[in-house]
Amino acid sequence: MHTFKHLGLGLILLGSLAGFDNLHAAGDMTRRPVALPDLLLGSDDSDYAMSQREYQLETGQAYQLKIIASGQKEYAFQAPEFATAIYLRKVEAGGVEIKAVTLTELEFEDAGEAEIFFLPVKPGKYRFYAKGLENKGMLGHFVVK
Repeated sequence: MHTFKHLGLGLILLGSLAGFDNLHAAGDMTRRPVALPDLLLGSDDSDYAMSQREYQLETGQAYQLKIIASGQKEYAFQAPEFATAIYLRKVEAGGVEIKAVTLTELEFEDAGEAEIFFLPVKPGKYRFYAKGLENKGMLGHFVVK
């Protein structure tokens, strides 16, 4: 047992010298959330318009994203892989604050808005889209570094 303890400490020291101890979140979780540009679904020009195609994010930085539906169509916002790579703080919609473990879908039957407060915890590139309308151009990505 004593040998394993020394071996473990040696591996930790070796990892530290190699720089593995510098693996940490890039953002400061104690700061206020960064407001991202609103995501507008639909516009006067097209029912299938989407105002943002990409959001650049950092792990450990808190964000807030307002999703606004024009009401021209029924929009079901989804980002299933992204939902498993974030800590969801809350969703605010219609004067209600919703606290949940994950977010499956935000469905807008008419014009409306919802605001998501979250913290990315896993780097990667994650799709977001209006369900069933991806082939109409309603597809974008969250890029988490």
